[in-house]
Amino acid sequence: MIGGISRRNWALRLSLVLNVCVFLYVCAHFGSSSGPWVEESPSLGASQVQAESVFGNGAATDHRINRTKIASSSSSSVASDSSSSSTTSKTKQAKIIANKPSNLEKAASLKDPKKPSEKKNETLKEGNVMKVGEALKNQQNKTVQLIPRSTLKLQDAIPCHEKSVEPRKAQRGDYWVLYNYVPMSMYVHCWESITYTTHADYTFLDNLEPLLDRWRAPISIALHAPGTDFPPTLEAIKYARNCGSPLIAQLVTFHIYFSSKHVPKSIPSSDKIMSQRYNCSLPPPWVNVSVSKMYKSQRKLLYPVNLGRNVARESAPTRYVLASDIELYPSPNLPAKFLEMIRRKDQAVLFRPNPKVFVLSIFEVAEKSQPPVNKTRLMQMLKAGTAIPFHKKLCAGCHNVPRSKEWQEAPETEGLHVFHIGKRIGAFIHWEPIFIGTNDDPFYDERLSWEGKSDKMTQGYALCVLDYDFLILDNAFLVHRPGIKIYKKDAHRDMLTAKTNALIRKIIVPELKVLYGTRKGCAV
Repeated sequence: MIGGISRRNWALRLSLVLNVCVFLYVCAHFGSSSGPWVEESPSLGASQVQAESVFGNGAATDHRINRTKIASSSSSSVASDSSSSSTTSKTKQAKIIANKPSNLEKAASLKDPKKPSEKKNETLKEGNVMKVGEALKNQQNKTVQLIPRSTLKLQDAIPCHEKSVEPRKAQRGDYWVLYNYVPMSMYVHCWESITYTTHADYTFLDNLEPLLDRWRAPISIALHAPGTDFPPTLEAIKYARNCGSPLIAQLVTFHIYFSSKHVPKSIPSSDKIMSQRYNCSLPPPWVNVSVSKMYKSQRKLLYPVNLGRNVARESAPTRYVLASDIELYPSPNLPAKFLEMIRRKDQAVLFRPNPKVFVLSIFEVAEKSQPPVNKTRLMQMLKAGTAIPFHKKLCAGCHNVPRSKEWQEAPETEGLHVFHIGKRIGAFIHWEPIFIGTNDDPFYDERLSWEGKSDKMTQGYALCVLDYDFLILDNAFLVHRPGIKIYKKDAHRDMLTAKTNALIRKIIVPELKVLYGTRKGCAV
């Protein structure tokens, strides 16, 4: 009896010792692993980080992103009476953001209200991104699904709505507009490219091929074709689509506009124009045209440049647009590089609350020179004097880009980034930037003509008052068709310029102050 009790006591003591050992082991294990940790895996192989084409092939993969694992552990309670306990830990997958500012971002002295290092525990609402610290705090026992900026799909980075590209007729003030009169054949989603929007008459259509050769993305062009200028405009469209680069039919949409006082005698249907073939053995309709014999010149009509700009811009099928002039050729691969920058979103300036546009520096090259294909070649031409800043000999202040000297001296780098944030104030109060923006930006005043000059100044004032950030891109630029412009005295145009200035000063500026308000330092 006594022996049985003694054995039971020893068994009980042994059981208690074993339970205490198990409990201490579990506590020690829990203490060493109670909190998620981030474990960095080996760097990705080259075959895993090759970027796909942004246009039409989905989002690319950024090579700077590391795969990570976030692990958490849990333990079960310890049972008595010789019962054993165990702990299990499960690994949970998540992706995080590599927030390493680029050298260019540091060098550009960008005035962001908060440095990236000051935002460690903030949730970034743009791009549906959550920082790791906040995610771990709120979801320690849940699967943490973090979407890094650099792996966002392009359609998620660019929210937008698709537009109709069906041909339609509409009045716009004193003008008739044939929207999408000859649409491009390729379908493009609003998020997957940028549209180059421009204006012209048919004599400028020889610029389409060199423009498309560098752009290779949608173009929306509004052609002024009053009266008897309408038939040769149609012939020029047919020639460009049938005899030129196949990219023209695929990527160019033609709109036509004319005054209600100068309506053509007949307007064939869009389908008829697209189905008709052209005798490509004939010279292009724009060759050897005497401008003085055109209907516009004979009737002494002004060229409604801003109406054409607005028609082309608002008809663009994509969210982002580059509103430019047809003789300004962009640096190659600009659409893909820009969209990759937007998808990547690895610069703090892209999260500033101010409305923003993306500015391109503009240059002219000598008549016998080829437009540079990259910034490195451009820098060589600037040093050799075969390239100069745009309108340097006509209106240097109109296109004097902030930090232009530093931009021209900064070496070319891979990809596209924001070089500097400019403002249209101070020495740049009369700056006329050309930029990538959206149709949310103010439009151009359609009362202004090309002959009267200052046609973009009123839009610039509105952008200034609205406190726009002018984000100057580092490796992208525009080059005017070869040939450096020089000032030529034109008494008739000087008279029209004086009238335009009076219109702006007495009528348009007071309207803008009512519509947009005022801001210190902003002027037309």
